Amino acid sequence: MWIELVLLLACIVMGARLGGIGLGAAGGIGLVILVFGFGLPPGSPPAMVLGMIIAVITALAAMQSAGGLDYLVSLASKIMAKKPEYITFVAPFVTYLLVFASGTQHVIYALMPVIVEVSAKADIRPERPLSMSVIAASGGLIASPISAATVAMVGALGALSVSMASILLVIIPATLLGVLAGTLSVAWRGKKLSEDPVFQEKVKAGQLNIGAPAVAFTGEKLKNARGSLAIFLIAIVVVVVLGIFPQLRPHYQVFSEGSAELGQVETGQAIMIVMLAASGLIMLLFKAKPDETVKNSIMKGGIVAVISILGVSWMGSSFFEGNRPEIVNGISDLIRQAPWVFALGLFVLSILLISQAATVVTLMPVAVALGLSAPVLVGVYPAVNGSFFLPTYGTVLAAVSFDQTGSTRIGKYLLNHSFMLPGLVTTFAATVFALIISNLLM
Repeated sequence: MWIELVLLLACIVMGARLGGIGLGAAGGIGLVILVFGFGLPPGSPPAMVLGMIIAVITALAAMQSAGGLDYLVSLASKIMAKKPEYITFVAPFVTYLLVFASGTQHVIYALMPVIVEVSAKADIRPERPLSMSVIAASGGLIASPISAATVAMVGALGALSVSMASILLVIIPATLLGVLAGTLSVAWRGKKLSEDPVFQEKVKAGQLNIGAPAVAFTGEKLKNARGSLAIFLIAIVVVVVLGIFPQLRPHYQVFSEGSAELGQVETGQAIMIVMLAASGLIMLLFKAKPDETVKNSIMKGGIVAVISILGVSWMGSSFFEGNRPEIVNGISDLIRQAPWVFALGLFVLSILLISQAATVVTLMPVAVALGLSAPVLVGVYPAVNGSFFLPTYGTVLAAVSFDQTGSTRIGKYLLNHSFMLPGLVTTFAATVFALIISNLLM
């Protein structure tokens, strides 16, 4: 078992270094060795989770193709520019809400130049709102009802009859409180921008060109953007309502061997049906071109997520099924007595996988098999936000690149970067709040 575990971890590390779909491909290598070399059972990929992610990404990519995503970003930018002196507090929560509504962190790239510009004009160090906005985006992602991570949670906890509504009732307030704690930790960090020596040197050298390009929405472009956004938001509301009120999901009859059995549409199936329908309506009514939808950044990011989850989770499933007695007997008592150990495991694995959804799909089924209670599993969910720890994640690198003032930095010793303090504070606070709220409500 230990040799197989080392192989599993080696494939994860190798895949993380490759990046992109390399994570899923490396999982395939590990799966071949485990199944054909060690004779382990093949396990099974999370088909329902993958189907839900594909359906949601299709709807989101269609909205992006129609201009709805850019329009949503433009609305968020206007909110931040209204009160520039409060940008440190406004930007993280605007980012959180934007990611919450869209289900993807990709939207933060369009916000970053706006955050830097507004901060610079108010003589506020961009590092404060920019670093915290990157962390807030992760909080908004795991709280979003349509993100790959939340979809994965619903699928993983289905055996415990944990609904999407139960997860959201805990995670939304917990992550918002976590974002507040993280914002307070950086609100007065460092010198004012005008007093920063790095910024002063850049000004003298004429190296600054701060300004966010504005996207104009007029005429038919505005109509398509608004319409696609409206359909997407309506689809989100429908998905949430069906999760909160399961009795609204349709019932049907299945005839088998002369008898009729009554069935009901599952939550995952409902999400797929609603989101695929939304993408179809956006294409038909608001001119989202199928070719552009397939090629845009949202769809590409979604494909990477699907392949990564397919490879890593399938490899993890094979390892767990082949060593179930040893794993359950070996660590079940420890995790039951100290749930924080499992939270730490989620955090560490998320650093390696750089994906909340892949982390959930890999570890949550193991925790269910170990007998951890639903309140504990929902409570430790925020611990999957460890992607900031190593400064290799896309949003972290982009924030450093967009901040031309030089206030947002990686640091000489790699780990002393601008995102470490707000990331640790936010993740720890959100996890603690989630555990408290879940034990009160569930």
